[in-house]
Amino acid sequence: MRAPAATCFQVAADVERWPEILPHYRRVAFRRRDAFGHGLVEMAAWRDFAGPLRYPTWWVSEMTCDTREPVVRYRHVGGITTGMDVVWSFEPLSADSTHVRIVHAWPGPRWPLIGGVVWRAVIAPVFVSVIAGRTLAGVAREAERRAGTEAERKAVGHV
Repeated sequence: MRAPAATCFQVAADVERWPEILPHYRRVAFRRRDAFGHGLVEMAAWRDFAGPLRYPTWWVSEMTCDTREPVVRYRHVGGITTGMDVVWSFEPLSADSTHVRIVHAWPGPRWPLIGGVVWRAVIAPVFVSVIAGRTLAGVAREAERRAGTEAERKAVGHV
């Protein structure tokens, strides 16, 4: 992302604003908020297919953030992806450039014999990767917009 790591992290961790900046997110709401970026969060998104076809997805996660690393972590505790661990990491490449990585770790649903196959053949490539890719792109757009606004204010001496 062409934005400072702190900006990228802030946009990624501010999940309640995601439906405003990410058109594929239907809703995000904390069921329990412990602090900014910490608590039990329910998320719902659309998986768009060809034309007007949309499939609703939904999950609940324990969310934690660490501003020192920086990192955002999720442990899915509700929905078909229960047990999935997700980590967003932010590696500064320069003062205004950040490598953001999302890693999903999960063996698949606990369905005898077919859980792992369904995860690798359908859930991971058709749902998780597509939604995560759109999310990452949208977070990048917003972080880059904010970074550009900040740079413009600095250039004209307003900061």
